[in-house]
Amino acid sequence: MEMNKFNIMPTQDGFYGNYGGQFLPDELKNEFKKIYDAFMFYKDDAEFNEELNYLLKNYAGRPSPVYYARNLSAKYGCDIYLKREDLNHTGAHKINHSLGEALLAKKMGKTKLIAETGAGQHGVAIATAAAIMGLECDIYMGEVDIIKEKPNVDRMKILGANVVSVTKGTKTLKETVDEAFIAYSKEYNTAMYAIGSAVGPHPFPMIIEYFQSVIGREARAQFMEQTGKLPECIIACVGGGSNAIGLFSVFLEDSAVDIYGVEPLGKGTNNGENAASMTYGKDGTIHGFKCKLLQDSEGNPSNAYSVASGLDYPGVGPKHCYLNEIGRVKYDVIDDNEAINAFFELSKTEGIIPALESSHAVAYGLKLAKTNKYKNILINVSGRGDKDIEFVLNKMI
Repeated sequence: MEMNKFNIMPTQDGFYGNYGGQFLPDELKNEFKKIYDAFMFYKDDAEFNEELNYLLKNYAGRPSPVYYARNLSAKYGCDIYLKREDLNHTGAHKINHSLGEALLAKKMGKTKLIAETGAGQHGVAIATAAAIMGLECDIYMGEVDIIKEKPNVDRMKILGANVVSVTKGTKTLKETVDEAFIAYSKEYNTAMYAIGSAVGPHPFPMIIEYFQSVIGREARAQFMEQTGKLPECIIACVGGGSNAIGLFSVFLEDSAVDIYGVEPLGKGTNNGENAASMTYGKDGTIHGFKCKLLQDSEGNPSNAYSVASGLDYPGVGPKHCYLNEIGRVKYDVIDDNEAINAFFELSKTEGIIPALESSHAVAYGLKLAKTNKYKNILINVSGRGDKDIEFVLNKMI
């Protein structure tokens, strides 16, 4: 396992310890090798980075601020800081890797992006990136999530994306990835599959982390500028794990910083009631990579559930699995009710409406604040809650 100043990199075969890799048909392996080679070239290309950085700053609105939540801090007796990814263009961290993937696809001569989405934030971000890059765009989304996240579906359509409803299985994220991958396998000569999290076959976990690490780089510098020190702990929600790995990666070598990844406990501990793959999963393979995976009695990927559509995936990014294995990151759970309570508490106390995904991290941060273990906490608010308002209000009635 190779180390550099800020990161733990995968092996040549794409493994982080026992996790990751590339389990693909031979014809797709060849295509993924082209993606790997292009990424390795362009990530160090001055012109590519100049264009990407311009878009991140002047189009997406970076840097996103670190905000001192003074009302919550006074209430809990702990200095609580929020990394405001909800303020990005399109309303979440997803724009970071979407612009990177779209620019990479264009440099490779591709004409279409194919993507999956759960809560719709990745779909909106990819549709946005496709529009600015002049690319076609097919977004696969589960029928359940299309109904649940209608505002984001409408946004994708306005942006020019073709939204494909997935009606198989649970009609949520797992089946959506299946269908998107099948479509990509038929169009890989002209299209690129824009994976929406730090999951999938090598090199995508590495690519997504690279583009999302802007969160951690900014947060570290901003926290130091505001306080003169590093945070005592950092927290992010974990579904596939893109926002979390983006924040965590820059702090991994800071041994004084405790790191927490928060999974969705959903309705309970039984199979099918949650999406806490790190907590309840076993080693398995899904969508071309090895990870901690929720499985049924026959070893197949089981149904995952969370009140937050962006977290209901039965697997998790391979680097998260490795960080859990070596004990660098602690992974814990928050249930639906705790997340919804945090959704309202942040809204009413600080005037910030978080995404239900982010609400899991907020809930855990408030729980930690009550313990008096830390003097300060940094929470990644990965997205805003506009998309969840109608659903949450209906659920409360």
